[in-house]
Amino acid sequence: MTLFARTVRTVVIAGTMAAASAFAVMPGSLFLATEASAQAASSIIVQGNRRIESDTVRSYFSTAPGEPLSAAKVDEGIKAMYATGLFRDVRVSRQGGRLVVNVSENDVINRVVFEGNRRLKSDQLLNEIESRPRGTFSRATVQSDVQRLYDVYRRSGRYEVQIVPKTITQPNGRLDLIFEVTEGRKSGVRAITFVGNSAFGRQRLLDVMSTGETGIFSWLKSNDVYDADRLNADQEAIRRLYLRNGYVDMRVLSARADFDQAANAFTVTIEIEEGPQYRIGSVDVQSNIRDVDGATLRGAVKTREGNVYNVELVDKSLEDVTLEVARRGYAFASVRPRGERDPSTLRVNLVYVVEEGPRAYIERINIRGNTRTQDRVVRREFDVAEGDAYNRVLVDRAERRLKNLGFFKNVKITTEPGSAADRVIVNVDVEDQPTGQFSISGGYSTADGFIAEASVEERNFLGRGQFVRLGGTLGQRSKGINFSFTEPFLLDYRLSGGFDLYWRQTNASTYQAYSSTAYGATLRLGIPITEQFALQTRYSAISQRISIRSDLTNCNTGYTNQLSQFTKADGSVVNLVAGSAAANDVLAGGGTNNGLLYIGANGLATTTAAGSTGNFTCLDDGEASAALRAVDGRTRFISMLGYSLIYSNLDRALNPSQGLYAELRQDFAGVGGNARFIRTTGEARYYHDLSNEWIGMLRVQAGNITGWGATKTDGGKLDAIDQFFMGPELVRGFQTAGIGPRDYATVLPGSGRLADALGGTNYWGASAEVTFPMTFLPKDFGMRGALYADAGAVWGYDSVRQLTTAGGILPVSTVDPSSGKDTTGHYIRSSVGVGLLWNSPFGPIRFDYSFVLSKAPWDRTQFFRFSGGTRF
Repeated sequence: MTLFARTVRTVVIAGTMAAASAFAVMPGSLFLATEASAQAASSIIVQGNRRIESDTVRSYFSTAPGEPLSAAKVDEGIKAMYATGLFRDVRVSRQGGRLVVNVSENDVINRVVFEGNRRLKSDQLLNEIESRPRGTFSRATVQSDVQRLYDVYRRSGRYEVQIVPKTITQPNGRLDLIFEVTEGRKSGVRAITFVGNSAFGRQRLLDVMSTGETGIFSWLKSNDVYDADRLNADQEAIRRLYLRNGYVDMRVLSARADFDQAANAFTVTIEIEEGPQYRIGSVDVQSNIRDVDGATLRGAVKTREGNVYNVELVDKSLEDVTLEVARRGYAFASVRPRGERDPSTLRVNLVYVVEEGPRAYIERINIRGNTRTQDRVVRREFDVAEGDAYNRVLVDRAERRLKNLGFFKNVKITTEPGSAADRVIVNVDVEDQPTGQFSISGGYSTADGFIAEASVEERNFLGRGQFVRLGGTLGQRSKGINFSFTEPFLLDYRLSGGFDLYWRQTNASTYQAYSSTAYGATLRLGIPITEQFALQTRYSAISQRISIRSDLTNCNTGYTNQLSQFTKADGSVVNLVAGSAAANDVLAGGGTNNGLLYIGANGLATTTAAGSTGNFTCLDDGEASAALRAVDGRTRFISMLGYSLIYSNLDRALNPSQGLYAELRQDFAGVGGNARFIRTTGEARYYHDLSNEWIGMLRVQAGNITGWGATKTDGGKLDAIDQFFMGPELVRGFQTAGIGPRDYATVLPGSGRLADALGGTNYWGASAEVTFPMTFLPKDFGMRGALYADAGAVWGYDSVRQLTTAGGILPVSTVDPSSGKDTTGHYIRSSVGVGLLWNSPFGPIRFDYSFVLSKAPWDRTQFFRFSGGTRF
């Protein structure tokens, strides 16, 4: 290259660099300025704006008095304008001493429309996107909205979905934003396979998972679609199942979901490494706080030596020990478990270490993501508040409580440093989910016939955490309506309060000779004593009216032409024909019945035993018992105080497999009203996972009712309907009210009518049951088998002994004429049987076939029984 050429090249490069230093390139325009020549523009001209005021645009370029409008300042202004999302384009130029800002405004969204969506509602989709009616239109925002909608549909199992955004221009800078949706088929979970599991069968693992398999009832389910978040939660649920049962080395090695494009379905494979089952070895509490003796904290520990290791009991022990130490004045104490595995003995030696933790206070609790649930509903689940000492154990407890509420799809609690070294900010991120339910239930049972129920309930009413339910029933033998309200945190204390209102009418049937109409109200107050133990108190006011059909109280008989023998007062024996003059004479003179059927002139008859004397009463062509007739047409008002003591450590409320539930109930009637009794009942159920999804259950129950106050003029202190009418709920294989005392006084031999059940004042029952999977059927059928054995007894009677009527004295006879036994005695009934439990898409249905082993002669058996319902 020549010297001339090199010189020219140098000059060109230098000139280019000088020019470049004088140019500032702005988005969408070229702005020429240098720092040396930069000066405040004498005016800023705004062009192209239609809706946005010019002064608003000028504000982005404002400077302090005397400050020059530099290239950097102009650049900042343009970036700020783009950040508002109001402008599609901004161009800046200088004309002499003036700054010209030419803008193109974004269109305004007139409306947002979804087309083609059938599975997901438009309101639900609108809540997921950022584009809003009356907001500005942004292509970048719309693209992110489309991706968000894809995620929503995929979470609902629609992996074939196609979403195309379109716009329709409207006058005045407005447009309609339309999302055209082609939903496609649901992408289900074809199969869930477990690898490496031996301690728990496939069905048991599926029971703890929220993800289900696609089957013949998939059209009724929503959990048979693949959701990555749901599968992650399922892995944790499986891990917790193993840790509750001693498998401390258990690991979920992988959870893989493979999508088959042709079948439009996923196959989920979960690989598990179980390890051996461990039991608890030694248990100790070690305190590193000088004034706290670890031995005094042993009572707060729930784990016991020799028991199977249970992570939930360890967590509970951490909470209780932490609270106990805090009560002693050490708010910053931390408790951590230290477990030492001994593979040779398969024992875990536990030491709970108590230490004085770092002094940290909760500066703030942030509640985020709750669009419906009020903040206070979240905050009240914490045992700590802002300003309290920070304790991780209590924060973890709050997280578990929030998850158990069922109000949120996701709950996550994290912390971040506060404004000082000893300050902590707690962030609670939640995602609301629907908590309302409209249900229609229907079914048939051998006791109640066909019945239907409709109800509306809301578990998080107005986002306040309150429970509200309105329901109604209509059936063959009953109908009614009920309303319930529960406030779980009464007066901002951990007390549950509520009330129930109801009206119910039942008709006479083969199981009871009377109809009943009742309406009433109950006030409730629940007091949690511990996490597993609670006290519930209540007051009930009930108005009840009993009605017996007229044909059961008319004293007519179809036996008026039969002969009867009677011993007169003078010792002579006569045979009488109903309606004869001699019969009228006998009625007037009195005498002794020889035990045969006596029929008087007015058509009244008696079956009292031989040797009875005096006035004779009407027998029946279908008469109701005198005990029931004593309350016929009467309105009873029952004013009753009661309480329940409840203990439960069940692993789950529905279909439990492990744990104990026990309840003691007592009601005291007589706080006003015209009923006087004390009723005590109790029940305990123990569940145990035997192995391979075979669940054992033992149940015991008992009850007593005692009348108090003055004895009624007709004998006894109780009305007959207050006593216990027991049947299959006590011993399967018997009819409703098929066990216990009966009245034979008003039953004519050969009439075919059953003696009325009188109920008993005492009962006890015991049951043993094993349920097992029916592995030869697909899981979608939801069927399990059952083997059971029941035993129990109902005895005692404390009510009407005889009733004076217009026709004479109507007695109550509890002696069975065929056996001569008193039906009020203690007789044990027992049975064994097989059952089929079907968790059908129409609700739980149960079939039982029983073989009665022991019974009383007067009991009413029913070998086959089923009941069921639906909720959809």
